Amino acid sequence: MDREFLTDLFADFGPVTLRRMFSGYGISADGTNFALALRAGLYFRADEQTIPQFEAEGSGPFQYQTRSKTVTVNSYWQLPARLFDDSEELAVWARSALGAAQRAALRKRPRKAKAPAKKAAARKTAGKKAAAKPPSAQKKRAKRKKSSS
Repeated sequence: MDREFLTDLFADFGPVTLRRMFSGYGISADGTNFALALRAGLYFRADEQTIPQFEAEGSGPFQYQTRSKTVTVNSYWQLPARLFDDSEELAVWARSALGAAQRAALRKRPRKAKAPAKKAAARKTAGKKAAAKPPSAQKKRAKRKKSSS
């Protein structure tokens, strides 16, 4: 699938951003990646709310082969082939995929909030370690600071 074909395919959905990725393109709208266009086909982002639609159409999740196993990515499902001929319904599916991607992004956000707490705890621990040093070590450090000033 080339860039022009994908742009035309999503015309009823609205403007999309295409970025080169692996053997194809990552497709995003409003800064959220919701589809992958690869050699193997077009895959839309899916979650527990949208997977039943894909299953009803007989579609499966994105899979790729490594040297030792087949990896299944359950967050992207292959778009039913019939939708390539129905741009209006494809737009409906694309909106659902964008919604699934946005819900996934919301679920990830709380994890980022925990990172600063770890840094603060590390600073507290470092402060405790410095305070736990024997007084003679603290005096030597204070003398070094005075002499270098």
